[in-house]
This record gives sequence, C-alpha cells and structure tokens, in this order.
Amino acid sequence: MKLSARNQLAGTVTEVNKGAAIANVAVDVGGQRIVSSITVEAADELGLAQGSAVTVIVKASDVILATG
Repeated sequence: MKLSARNQLAGTVTEVNKGAAIANVAVDVGGQRIVSSITVEAADELGLAQGSAVTVIVKASDVILATG
C-alpha cells in the first residue's frame, strides 16, 4: 500500500487493551512508546496482537515541539 503521508514509523505492537468500543494499541518504535486509540472493530479487522508488525502513520494539522 502506498500513502502520501510522510510520517510513517515502523514498529511492533506491545499491548492491545480493548474496551467496549475503543482499543488502545501500544507500539514500540525504536524504543519509544506510541499509543493509538482506534475502534475495537478496526483492531479486530487488522488482527492486532502483541508482536504484530505495524506502521504508525501520523497525520495531524499541528505538530508541537518542545525543548529542555
């Protein structure tokens, strides 16, 4: 699959916590933890589980940077 989004980060799912409607999916990207909140239906359709290889795609109108 090709995407126009340039913020693509390869990672591995470390945790999937499913609620009634939302699943929080934790992904390890080079030692950094990124958590995505998606629907349980989407998590099931993607077959997400601990150890799954995924690509994190960030699409946002604002990116905030901080120092010190």
